[in-house]
Amino acid sequence: MSDRTARRAGRGARERVITAAITLFATRGIAATSMEDIATQAPVSKRTLYAHFPTKEDLVLAQLDFLLRAGFSLLAVLSRTDVPPRERLLAMFSAQPWPDGIARGCPFIQAATEYPDPANQVHAFARQQKLLMFELVTKLVAELGIADPAPLAEQLVTLADGAASRAAVLDESDYGRHARAAAETLLDLATTASAGR
Repeated sequence: MSDRTARRAGRGARERVITAAITLFATRGIAATSMEDIATQAPVSKRTLYAHFPTKEDLVLAQLDFLLRAGFSLLAVLSRTDVPPRERLLAMFSAQPWPDGIARGCPFIQAATEYPDPANQVHAFARQQKLLMFELVTKLVAELGIADPAPLAEQLVTLADGAASRAAVLDESDYGRHARAAAETLLDLATTASAGR
């Protein structure tokens, strides 16, 4: 096998491992999934698995980064520039289920729950995404002309995270409709109050 072919095969193995990790972490949980389970699901040898991901935390971070880049988070809809600000905010409550059709909830909340130590790198990565979510929502709220956007942004991200968690627990992918109704009310009240100043 040439070096070039070996490198291509290695990239394929890495992608298979991440895909297996996404599925197993979502269906079983991170702690309940062993590296051996992932190697079997991928399928790759344990040697190949550990060559790409020396620790389980490395793999957890890689699959979270993959989900982030692939658009399986609210950050994707919040970052769109082809949709008006209000519609981007309300789209947080219409998140689509994962490719398997099951409401999985927020992968960052799930990871932070399984790595509760704030100093842990997985928890820190999840926190970073949640802070970015708040930052994006605050900017969108400000674009709507709302005078003090941060408090409303905090309410909206809390609603979105709560809806995602309940959707996962209840396995009800459209559960966000309840939070969306509350978000619409909050946005209408804040817009009216700002216009009256």
